[in-house]
Amino acid sequence: MSSERVQVENTLGALLIGGLLASGFTGVVTTQTVIYLRLYPSDKISLKFLAFTVWFLDICHTILISRTIWHELISHFGTMENASSLPWSLAFTIVNTAVLTIIVHCFFIYRIYILTEHNYFVSVPLAVLAFGRLAFACLATGQMITSQTLSTFVRKYTWTFTGDLVLSAVMDVIITVTLCLLLRRQQKKNPSSMDHIFDSLILYTLETGSLTCIATVLVLICWLAMPTNLVFMALYLVIIKLYANSLLATLNTRKQLQRGTSRNNTQGTVGTNPELTPSETRGSRSGSIRKRSSETQV
Repeated sequence: MSSERVQVENTLGALLIGGLLASGFTGVVTTQTVIYLRLYPSDKISLKFLAFTVWFLDICHTILISRTIWHELISHFGTMENASSLPWSLAFTIVNTAVLTIIVHCFFIYRIYILTEHNYFVSVPLAVLAFGRLAFACLATGQMITSQTLSTFVRKYTWTFTGDLVLSAVMDVIITVTLCLLLRRQQKKNPSSMDHIFDSLILYTLETGSLTCIATVLVLICWLAMPTNLVFMALYLVIIKLYANSLLATLNTRKQLQRGTSRNNTQGTVGTNPELTPSETRGSRSGSIRKRSSETQV
């Protein structure tokens, strides 16, 4: 009985806790979406569609979690074999997470593309890695559905989920470091009065990038160290919320940056464009601002 209880705690119990945490974060994502729509009603349709897509994928993820918990704890309550089963709804949370993640990654890759002055040698390899991560997630989802049990999936297809997590963590590190270096380079080209704005951008980039990276690494550690339980999946269920929140928070912080820019008597439009760099907020470059603005708005 004791061994059975431990098995349930590490599988169904972990799944329940992870599902509850993820569902709670859905409220945060929804709040961020509402704030965005209220603060930026005049944003382009493409940006509004981006925010709506992120929110919609997050809601779909929560529905999949709810269905999984219902299947595991209600429909098949009392069946010990069910503790190691992998319902299709749980498998689809992997590809759901990957789709939202690639949207977030491509959003930041596009910012890198603009900051590097349309350098394909930097942005294209990052995009390839992002789609590679999506391919691993699709493979893991399909193999998890066909495996039906955790033990079978671990025995045959460990490499797919491991590849998914490794590429995700690598992408987070590369994007974060690249953005910080590019912002630092832009800071050197601007007057000292803009330093605090660049410092805020760099700090925010580090915080959001490191948060998703640390969460992914924790999932990877749990997956490699304890592949026979669902502790790794409990943590994995929360990752999608962190990615969604990072993108929506990036859109919502433009007002704060705009106020900071105004206090320095600049005439730019940082607050109206999520990819516009503070280096383009100087009045002497108004023509460049208009040109870059048309290019950077999604």
